Amino acid sequence: MSGPVIFDRIAILDWSAAKGPKHGKDSIWLAEAALGTCTARNIATRHAAESALATLMVDSLARHERLLLGTDFAFGAPAGFIATLTGQADALSWWGWLAERVLDTPGNLSNYRQIAAQMNSAFPGGGPFWGNGEKLPTAGLPRLKPDLPPGIAVHRATDLAARGPGSSPKPVWQLAGAGAVGAQVLTGLPVLERLRQRFAGQVAVWPFEPPTTPIVLAEVYPSLLADAVRRHVATTGMVPDEAQVRLLAIALHRLDPKDMGRLFTLPHPSPEEGWILGAGHPGLLQSGLT
Repeated sequence: MSGPVIFDRIAILDWSAAKGPKHGKDSIWLAEAALGTCTARNIATRHAAESALATLMVDSLARHERLLLGTDFAFGAPAGFIATLTGQADALSWWGWLAERVLDTPGNLSNYRQIAAQMNSAFPGGGPFWGNGEKLPTAGLPRLKPDLPPGIAVHRATDLAARGPGSSPKPVWQLAGAGAVGAQVLTGLPVLERLRQRFAGQVAVWPFEPPTTPIVLAEVYPSLLADAVRRHVATTGMVPDEAQVRLLAIALHRLDPKDMGRLFTLPHPSPEEGWILGAGHPGLLQSGLT
């Protein structure tokens, strides 16, 4: 998409696959920037977060305000994986597949490890998913990194494009360990799929759908602003998770509509992999904080 892109509200979600309710570091944070102000809240469970997101969407629609919701987990997977699993080379088919299988209790207990093992069973060898921080093993889910199935890459193209100082996205396959994001993907995508279905016709998932609806969902990576986040934490003592959602929401909210349009412009978006909003354009994001 080319040309100006205008949003009235920017919300940034830092997700968590924590076991049990959790506040503070490595929990769920939701920041919202609108009308020149930014607020943030810490949400203890994924059920409560889904409810908060639905309320945000309802309110935005009632106010006739365009909402960009950026979430910090991958919307797709390296090419070939989803097509093999669902029979469709389409990331949104994976969203539906996961929403039918991943269960999450109000107390923040999930079966995502078992579902990862189920996905592994569709491929030769021991992967692609791996990692388990629990004492008990999960059959079919290796604790250590296995060889990838033939034809499946470690990273998506956007993960490589987002690399830079302080920014090094982990592969979706890693479910546990330092910087792991796979568990967030498996617990977060079902939430977005339910919201997408609930607000059908009013929500678009970029880059798989054009960002022309009242609500647009996009994948973000707050570490693209790693230096600014680090300085803000050092100055304020704020939890890094809160600092990064606040700063990214502010940066995007301050962007000129033409620059926002540049972020939404891709030459050949992959229908399986998706793209991180701002990957390849770190200077544009940083300009929103100056």
